Amino acid sequence: MTIETPIATVPDRFTRDQVGWTPHLEPKAVADLDERDHAGLVDRGRASSDYFRLLVRDPEILGARTRVDKDIFYNTDGGLPRAERELAATAASRVNGCVFCASVHSRFAAHHSSRPDEVQRLLDEGVEADLGERWNAIVAASVALTRTPSALTVDHVRRLREVGLDELAIADVVHGAAFFNWANRLMLSLGDPVALA
Repeated sequence: MTIETPIATVPDRFTRDQVGWTPHLEPKAVADLDERDHAGLVDRGRASSDYFRLLVRDPEILGARTRVDKDIFYNTDGGLPRAERELAATAASRVNGCVFCASVHSRFAAHHSSRPDEVQRLLDEGVEADLGERWNAIVAASVALTRTPSALTVDHVRRLREVGLDELAIADVVHGAAFFNWANRLMLSLGDPVALA
């Protein structure tokens, strides 16, 4: 069953404020979720999200997706600090125009880095904003991957190494940007961001 999206309330700018999301298709009702669905959600709290209750129509795929998501962003044994993984996701979301994902991951990037002004500059000015050499290198690599993966060149990797990233950290840039490049497109095709009242 399709549902009507309230286009009039779509946010008019990128923001770190809370943004809602409304699906084009009816999510599964909370009361209809079974144990297989909850296993796919991984965290039972995700049952409150229309997005995850829409994806739970294929619980095994959702479960795999969620475990990958958690490993990329929460497993910080080596590689990039959490803030810079979130920065890569924010840059991908900014390029793809996903206001919802950009709001979520920019809040995490600002929180974990304690650099809210630079994160806000990325949202306000776009991916060409000057955020300092290390963050500029991470954003540039994330943008190249987002626009088309073959646009990521040895020059991007060299630049990441020059600002101190080792192989694990570079892999985290790739994983964070690539995952959200895919996630943005899925979310934007299944619904619309909405401004909260």
